[in-house]
Amino acid sequence: MGARREWYYGAPMRCFAFALLALALACGDDDAPAPVDAGALPDAAAPGEDAATSVDAGPTLPRTIGGDRPAAVRVPIDYDPAEPAALIVLLHGFGASGVVQDAYLGLSGAARTRNTIVVLPDGTENPSGQRYWNATDACCDFEGTEVDDVAYVRSLVSEVQEHYAVDPDRIYLFGHSNGGFMSYHLACEGPDPFAAIATLAGATWNDPANCTPERPLSVLQIHGTADETIAYEGGIINAAVYPSAAESVAFFAEEAGCDAEPVEGERFDFTSDVDGAETVESVYEGCGEVDVRLWTLEAGGHIPVLADGAIERVVDWLLAQSR
Repeated sequence: MGARREWYYGAPMRCFAFALLALALACGDDDAPAPVDAGALPDAAAPGEDAATSVDAGPTLPRTIGGDRPAAVRVPIDYDPAEPAALIVLLHGFGASGVVQDAYLGLSGAARTRNTIVVLPDGTENPSGQRYWNATDACCDFEGTEVDDVAYVRSLVSEVQEHYAVDPDRIYLFGHSNGGFMSYHLACEGPDPFAAIATLAGATWNDPANCTPERPLSVLQIHGTADETIAYEGGIINAAVYPSAAESVAFFAEEAGCDAEPVEGERFDFTSDVDGAETVESVYEGCGEVDVRLWTLEAGGHIPVLADGAIERVVDWLLAQSR
């Protein structure tokens, strides 16, 4: 599995979740994800039961929110309502679930020591039992249900704020694949209350007319050049076009008034399945208080094996952004 730290589910659970997520996000010849149920984890990984994020939450601090569409809440170590915490909503990929996505990324493990609450919602199940987000025309409401996931995600943020002390200027989205598309959708239709989004293998609307953010916000796009599911250079899903990784980021850079062309930042190791410092950072300058950048994973795939510190790097970037 490469150089990945041992975190609270342990190596066996990590391998299980990684393999299950890989199956769930694999695409067939018809551009539709394979019918695999990625929602089942052993009881030890049920929402709210992991030892690493366990706190004495008390009767007024729920570990599950969302009512009919429940979402798990991961609380940081030494949570103190006198010190408002940051909040990250993790949006899973097509066919996965919030818990499986977190098992793959290890997001709540990285957030737990950074005074950051993590929410793990699930998308709606389609007739095949695959969870999805109604994000853009390309992905992934293939049955045309038009479920209002924008309202749902925002309602989760409001519910967390009712029960926990949350810094209103440090609320973020992190989405993978379909969850990345959904993160862009939320950014385009607000983007309040979010300060920044980070996406792994997502894309925004192809038609700029569908993206009318009320204010600039910080955007981090992470994408592998060898991604065969959501192509780095853009592509088509069910006759709907999605833009490239660079185009997705460039739109938000233009909205923020950044310089027209990015400059190359540092190179670093983000994946352990590609040798060396495979990641090239492209940074837009002149954006004022907004940070817009692209991390290109050279030879990276749709579900990269993460190097040590990779998710911590994403979390630290998010936490550096403020509304």
